[in-house]
Amino acid sequence: MDKFDIIVIGSGAGMNVVSRAVEEDMRVALVEKGPLGGTCLNYGCIPSKMLIYPADVVRTLQDAKAVGVLANVSKIDFVKIMDRMREIVNSGRNALEKSIQDEENIVWFKDAAEFTGDYVLRSGEEDITASQIVIASGARALIPPIPGLREAGFLDNVSVMKINHLPKSMIIIGGGYIGCEFGHFFSAMGTDVTILSRSSMVLDGEDTELSDIVGKVLSRDLNLITGVEAKKVEAKGGKKIVFAQSKLDNEVREFFGEEILVAAGRRSNADILKPEKTGVETDRFGWILVNEHLETSKPGIWALGDAIGKHMFRHTANYEADMVNHNIFNKDKQRADFHAVPHAVYTHPPLASVGLKESEAVASGYKVLIGRARYTEVARGLAMAEEMGFVKAIIDRSSGKILGCSAVGPEAPELIQQVVYLMNTENQDLTALARSQIIHPSLSEVLAKAFGNLEYAGEFSREPIP
Repeated sequence: MDKFDIIVIGSGAGMNVVSRAVEEDMRVALVEKGPLGGTCLNYGCIPSKMLIYPADVVRTLQDAKAVGVLANVSKIDFVKIMDRMREIVNSGRNALEKSIQDEENIVWFKDAAEFTGDYVLRSGEEDITASQIVIASGARALIPPIPGLREAGFLDNVSVMKINHLPKSMIIIGGGYIGCEFGHFFSAMGTDVTILSRSSMVLDGEDTELSDIVGKVLSRDLNLITGVEAKKVEAKGGKKIVFAQSKLDNEVREFFGEEILVAAGRRSNADILKPEKTGVETDRFGWILVNEHLETSKPGIWALGDAIGKHMFRHTANYEADMVNHNIFNKDKQRADFHAVPHAVYTHPPLASVGLKESEAVASGYKVLIGRARYTEVARGLAMAEEMGFVKAIIDRSSGKILGCSAVGPEAPELIQQVVYLMNTENQDLTALARSQIIHPSLSEVLAKAFGNLEYAGEFSREPIP
């Protein structure tokens, strides 16, 4: 058995732990069967945004008619868009691979691994052990057991990155962030897209006021069907048919497409590792359970990123890796703080959010103030003719702390990032905003407008603050 100082499973945010361990002159085992870089580099954040930016350009040109600019897209080079994405991904992956091969303190195990006993992993024919183990094994697509789906064939967030032919039509099963982002991309490229959402709206994990706006705008560009569940799939005459049943009236409708993209959720990769054999507990869905220090039920075994299923964003995984690094290499243990976790959905229009939604704040017992502002309430938004842009802020009435904020529209992620900074100040309130001059005219003014429009949140009415 080969003994290491630390074993890291997964080469996404897990590489942050590998790097720190190397700095500490530790002998490191990196367990990674798949391509280096994890989901973010290979199949997630980076490649998807390389694809979505050209789609944004298309929609920007089309939307420009609202300000008197009539433009047409004469041609889209789909192969070039895909090749450019893969070139960037391959470059990043090759650089990462070289850095690992050049470091003598890292041993890379490329076979699938699973626990066989306490602190013992088997990768291929080799058994390895360490007193410190970090599980950063990520997640994979959740494929629902729809009869006929596997026989007909489908794409997921991995295989869709490998296509070179633009489908004429596509059915997307799932109205979450992956479905909405790829729906935006393929519809802008010219594909006839249908999204089938089980929920009554897309992005049902977001604030309903904002997800409703996303649904309305997306519906201009693609066929959005909500409140339906895919029951059966068939392949016939060169087409794939999805039979979906309405939750409202139980009617079954048929949807035809050249391709099917499954975007029905994610599941943890932890089950592949058989963590129970080393005493690591998971919840009923297979996500690894951790405490506030990100340590599992087994002392010395830590978990971070998508494997724990809490906040499945690369920036959060990086933060969690920093926490794990501190708690491994220092006696004073730090608690992970998730009060201001931001995220963005790069669909059309983009949506971003941080902290609690209104429903979550109320359910948590807060007495809240709600502030709303449309982009058109400020000069920059008017200049853009951005009728649907919207910001919503949530404040704790008793303390004045910012509990959360969401935005939908152009530059929404950049707007919300400003709120992230406010929520990480000492008092987590509006003091810094109140003291600051705001560039005029800029979209940042819509944030100030939202926080200036605070109202009491009542069940039946919203009365302005005196």
